[in-house]
Amino acid sequence: MTERKIPGIDEYDGAAGGWGALAAVARAVQGQMAVGRETSALRRVNQPTGFDCPGCAWPDPKHTSSFEFCENGAKAVSWEATGKRATPDFFARHTLAELWDWSDHALEDEGRLTHPMAYDAESDRYVPIGWDEAFARIGEALRALPHPDMAEFYTSGRTSNEAAFLYQLMVREYGTNNFPDCSNMCHEATSVGLPESIGVGKGTVTLDDFAHCDLLFSFGHNPGTNHPRMLSTLREVSRRGVPIVAVNPLRERGLERFTSPQHPAEMLTNTATPIAQTYYQVKIGGDLALLKGMMKWLLQADADDLAAGGAGVLDHAFIAEHTEGLEALREDLARTSWDEIVARSGLSRDDIAEAAGRYAKAERVILCYGMGMTQHRRGTQNVQQMANLMLLRGNIGKPGAGIAPIRGHSNVQGDRTVGITEKPTQALVDAIRRRYGFEFPLTHGHDAVEAVRAIRDGRSRALVCMGGNLAVAMPDPDTTIPAMRNLDLAVHIATKLNRSHLIPARQAFLLPCLGRTERDVQASGLQSVTVEDSMSMVHASQGGLTPASEHLRSEPAIVAGIAKATLPQTKVDWDGLVGDYDRIRDDIEAVFPIFTDFNRRVREPGGFRLYIGASQRDWGPAGKARFLVAPGLGEDPDPAGADLLTLTTVRSHDQYNTTIYGFDDRYRGIRGRRDVVFLNRDDMRERGVAHGDPIEVVSHIAGDDATRTLSGFIAVEYDLPRGSAAMYYPEGNRLVPLDSHDPQSGTPAYKSIPVRVRGLRIADGHAG
Repeated sequence: MTERKIPGIDEYDGAAGGWGALAAVARAVQGQMAVGRETSALRRVNQPTGFDCPGCAWPDPKHTSSFEFCENGAKAVSWEATGKRATPDFFARHTLAELWDWSDHALEDEGRLTHPMAYDAESDRYVPIGWDEAFARIGEALRALPHPDMAEFYTSGRTSNEAAFLYQLMVREYGTNNFPDCSNMCHEATSVGLPESIGVGKGTVTLDDFAHCDLLFSFGHNPGTNHPRMLSTLREVSRRGVPIVAVNPLRERGLERFTSPQHPAEMLTNTATPIAQTYYQVKIGGDLALLKGMMKWLLQADADDLAAGGAGVLDHAFIAEHTEGLEALREDLARTSWDEIVARSGLSRDDIAEAAGRYAKAERVILCYGMGMTQHRRGTQNVQQMANLMLLRGNIGKPGAGIAPIRGHSNVQGDRTVGITEKPTQALVDAIRRRYGFEFPLTHGHDAVEAVRAIRDGRSRALVCMGGNLAVAMPDPDTTIPAMRNLDLAVHIATKLNRSHLIPARQAFLLPCLGRTERDVQASGLQSVTVEDSMSMVHASQGGLTPASEHLRSEPAIVAGIAKATLPQTKVDWDGLVGDYDRIRDDIEAVFPIFTDFNRRVREPGGFRLYIGASQRDWGPAGKARFLVAPGLGEDPDPAGADLLTLTTVRSHDQYNTTIYGFDDRYRGIRGRRDVVFLNRDDMRERGVAHGDPIEVVSHIAGDDATRTLSGFIAVEYDLPRGSAAMYYPEGNRLVPLDSHDPQSGTPAYKSIPVRVRGLRIADGHAG
């Protein structure tokens, strides 16, 4: 970074974690929670008899410590368990037009919602409404639609298994499969790509496998910010002497070194554990080229070793018994030149050979990856090429090895398992008919992108959101937000106010629900819900705090209320299910046999793991794992212009998805601001832009006729490859058209946006 000092921008020299993390936890708690309340909540996070963190989906260790949470988990808990309240008086003082000018942080920082509210168009305000009246009006509006497919039902990844199951049951009895959900925007490429490769759309490893691997790859994710509890696992791997290889365009501090707040020796001596032994800064969009280069090297090394009389580098016995399709992959790699691979990846041939050589020497390899691999125009094929790499040496289905998609929200994987999908199977249709006696269509419904298209085109007239901040999370807000303003009905089930709630339909309702931290008491007593983590462990979660308001209802109870009002001839005993969540779990088990003996097993400390066939080398109906070909090397279309950069969106350290806890991004040296674009020094010099200059960013995506421009951002010199740039999500979403997505999975291409960067002229003459 240059010597020029810019307010709020500096270098951060410390490790991830450490005293900075503890100070951030203290600030989060002091800023949100009542004295005494914070200790009660935080001591129960991720404990066997406590509640699951409402943040990330990293699994819990078998032997938990007294404080099994991370900095961002503490922020998530304090944000939910805040002492602040958004009461009817607050809404009486502010119109929606006025609130629209507030920042996203300020909206949520107002505190917990306390009463059900309905939009009053005449005053442009939310006003209190009784629960029964709200349900009646919602049910009447849904019944009035000409067809059930004119309603969209969104699900956030924080929704429990029990609430998600009831939600999909209600929607299917209503008669549609329109289930846009947050998975569509993050790991849908995993859910689509891995079943074609290995027979299951989930990771194959457990937390125990990390104690037995002898090499770990980390592709396209930033654990220090997005799932910090993973750093404790990476620390243990590193301290065993196991090489960790990071592949990521930006150098992220959490992948470099970590001071564990739970280890006094490191804290008191201000020392840190190195994490990645090797760090490959691949160009944005260069991962596919790197993967194919590694596989090309492996095939040649295998041929050379066999010719010399050796056993070869590949696991030939595994390939023969468990896979098909290798010859087609071999032919594709033979047609791919090293010059193209090097140019696309941004890495040298020696670097790629080094990475492949490390892989060839290891016996038990784990490959972790995040949204840096999935949020591309060919994200599904990225996922499948990672699976190919692992299959070449039999690194799936044995201890200490496997593929590990690192999910974001705490139950995004579980929601899909219990039926939140727009693509129902015949097995699901049959199971629901047997259990409940009603039929629903087998036709595919809408994912997130198609839901917004349908709203834009007037084909959908109602939107019900189980949590989330859909309008802000989606790309192309200039299309998404105006489209949502034309809805007949908008229903938001939420704990706190966010921007999506300020987009009023003709009828709009804000229904406050219990949070994960709070006691949920129903007819049979205190209830527990369940969640599924990134490694398919299902465990119970029971809040212990007094609810933020006596007027809150649980998510299952709200779903049941809407269902009864919408479906007067319903075949489901909604009151019985809500009165005792054990009954919901019995029904989940009946519809999804993978949950065998659900109620007994979930009461065991730590819960249980769902059956993952690929972990046992059971490849599903196909009978074998499949090597799949991804033609060419581009994860995304080529930028149409020599002066274009490829921009990725990233999260700040004071952020979780669309929730903005604050304006600091400590590990990247940013404090008190989010108006930054990270750029390579040489790219800046070439464009006449200096560190700290105001700039304009314009997207140039092939086939997109709209002009998408962001102005007033600041150029920040950063360590990332030439031709690459980064800015924060969701600010960068304005540069992504709705149609820029992976055609196989529908995942928006947030991670690869062709842009032109231009300096804006200012008085001191620094900009060009």
